[in-house]
Amino acid sequence: MRGLAMMREFGWPVIFDATHSVQLPGSAGTGSGGQPQFIEPLAKAAVAVGVEGIFVEVHEAPERALSDGSNALRLDRLGGLLEKLRAIDSVVKQA
Repeated sequence: MRGLAMMREFGWPVIFDATHSVQLPGSAGTGSGGQPQFIEPLAKAAVAVGVEGIFVEVHEAPERALSDGSNALRLDRLGGLLEKLRAIDSVVKQA
């Protein structure tokens, strides 16, 4: 999160990649694994730091995704996450 705040000082929009941030390269043997349970807390922290956007890969069934399924957010969780991120963003922008 410190790096995100530092990048914002350059004056360019900062976008946080919440799904690749939880990727674990090589941890699944022949491919990458992931810890999708950390997508939400990391995205919330990034918005609290003041980033301009969040990138999130979603899939209706991540276990069937052809790519990056191990670090994708289930599609049915996206709406709730966006509501939480918007709420945090509105507080940050008021400060």
